[in-house]
Amino acid sequence: MVTCGIDMGAKTIKVVLLENNKILAQTLIPTGKDKEELAEKALDEALKKAKLSRQDVKRTVATGIGRKRVPFAKDVITMPIADAKGVLWHLPKVRTVIDVGAEEGRAIRCDEKGTIKDFATNEKCAAGAGTFVEVTARTLEVKLEDMGKLSLQSTQKVDMNAQCAVFAESELVSLIHRKLPKVDIIRSVHEAMAGRIDSLARTIEMEKDVALCGGVAHNIGFLDCLKRSLNVDITVPEDPEFVAALGAAIIAASGEIPIGEEIVGKVVAKQN
Repeated sequence: MVTCGIDMGAKTIKVVLLENNKILAQTLIPTGKDKEELAEKALDEALKKAKLSRQDVKRTVATGIGRKRVPFAKDVITMPIADAKGVLWHLPKVRTVIDVGAEEGRAIRCDEKGTIKDFATNEKCAAGAGTFVEVTARTLEVKLEDMGKLSLQSTQKVDMNAQCAVFAESELVSLIHRKLPKVDIIRSVHEAMAGRIDSLARTIEMEKDVALCGGVAHNIGFLDCLKRSLNVDITVPEDPEFVAALGAAIIAASGEIPIGEEIVGKVVAKQN
């Protein structure tokens, strides 16, 4: 049976097609105002890659901030459930999942079946998310894809104390005016982000093994800072930006009643 998982993120839409526990195709496109139309486009691109038609897909489950705007989705689930299922597909021993996307980060503790035991999110502040890295890259006139490796070249520690994205950006400008090396400023941004995620992870009584997913997982500078902050080894699954969409496709294939919208009332979502 072919199933579809779609992650309607703040910056991108991801689709995964799954059959017999095997990924057939996955696609990623930028999001925009007409989310319904873009969801259809993302699905069509994935179907084209897999050489399938709409009729071949038996069930679709959506997740992400725009999950309720997918016209062809049978059910919706929240991101913590999707993340846990998706990561455990790659890494069965993981018990703590950290997801850092464009505009929010979350930490999730789960059991061996991917059932959520606790989670925390910083969705009200982008200081711990990928958007802050993008802002820094534009401000410093550095390519976004170079931010991670430049961070690793830093030779001095520069403190950035702001705990809010707005104030963090102001502090970034201040660091630039001090004529500090770009690599040290970039490192300070990554350390500030890691500090926010560290706080989330510690509120859920983090357990090993630990995995990092979401688009920011590709950033080796942030990953290094997070490892140092948490003082644990962190594994990044293959194609970390597709983890939530994969988890949604797995839920679709299982035939389970989706409990994503109900679990919010059962799990304490801690805010910092």
